[in-house]
Amino acid sequence: MNILFVCTGNTCRSPMAEALFRDMVQKEGLEGIEAGSAGIAAWPGQKATRQAERIMAELGLSLADHRTRPVDENLLNQADLILTMTEGHKSAILSEQPSVWNKIHTLKEFAGQEGRDIPDPFGKSDEEYRHAARQIRQALQAALDKLK
Repeated sequence: MNILFVCTGNTCRSPMAEALFRDMVQKEGLEGIEAGSAGIAAWPGQKATRQAERIMAELGLSLADHRTRPVDENLLNQADLILTMTEGHKSAILSEQPSVWNKIHTLKEFAGQEGRDIPDPFGKSDEEYRHAARQIRQALQAALDKLK
């Protein structure tokens, strides 16, 4: 199964989701589940934000090798499941690529959680990044339980 996490710039939320999810999958010993990330307004080849790198490092994970990439038709078609950070991301993708309607959800929606959006910490404090990372991790655990 190939899962694609999507946010705006692919510098904060979606790379954190990708790193956290890969770590969870590895710790659970699950095989055949791949994860990637992209952004609906990403500039290719940029690094994750320093705050995202720092918050992931606090959790023992590295974003040092992460490079941003924009969402494109190929990535969407390769994905078996597309999980967006907000309803707006989901709507933007569906307006351009309606054929993915049956495999796209917000992360919280797929996890069966209240609300639809993970707030964007870009340009905010480390605590806002920690808060986003906590929300992502909780939703990812519920999503992973659903996938097992």
